[in-house]
Amino acid sequence: MTRLILALDVAGKEEAVRIAGQCAPYIDAIKIGYPLVLSAGLSIARDLCSTGLPLIADFKVADIPNTNRLIAEQVFSCGFSALICHGFTGSDSAEACIGSAHDHGGECYIVAEMSHPGAEEFFHGGVAERIARLAVKLGADGIIAPATRPDRVRLLREIVGKKLIYSPGVGAQGGDAALIAGLVDGIIVGRQIYHSSDPASAAAAYARLRL
Repeated sequence: MTRLILALDVAGKEEAVRIAGQCAPYIDAIKIGYPLVLSAGLSIARDLCSTGLPLIADFKVADIPNTNRLIAEQVFSCGFSALICHGFTGSDSAEACIGSAHDHGGECYIVAEMSHPGAEEFFHGGVAERIARLAVKLGADGIIAPATRPDRVRLLREIVGKKLIYSPGVGAQGGDAALIAGLVDGIIVGRQIYHSSDPASAAAAYARLRL
């Protein structure tokens, strides 16, 4: 099954709760990043618990192991189901996030490659491949790979095998949902849904790709 994950990057609690409630029947998880958390606080996880959906903390954590562990502890104590971290900080830093996630019965995903154009400046040349291998070695639950570059997703799939791949960049960034859905375990969609005048209908349209 290809999951549909809503990237809820709005900057207000009431708007977030409203959109999440409207979209809940059509999505499989909600990804929350800094824009919403800096506005509403980590307690937004409790505000969204009524949806019954897994909540992914997309903080792309990238610090020393102890700081990573402290961040992860806060995330999971507030009710999040999963955490996204970077792998370029090294195995000890990534392992701190993975270990904390698993200690709390949660999941941890490592960014192998980002979806924006500038990602090609540093994530290519074998870097993304090394990060993907690191994710496998450390026992991460999966990786983040770009919907904007299906060829890269295919390459990273060869490395991570059956581990989950969640793919951002669908819609506003140009990623083709129909093309990428068959290659990954989850497509991440944000602006095309939450900027819509009818978020539920927009989510329902993407939900047809949940195979």
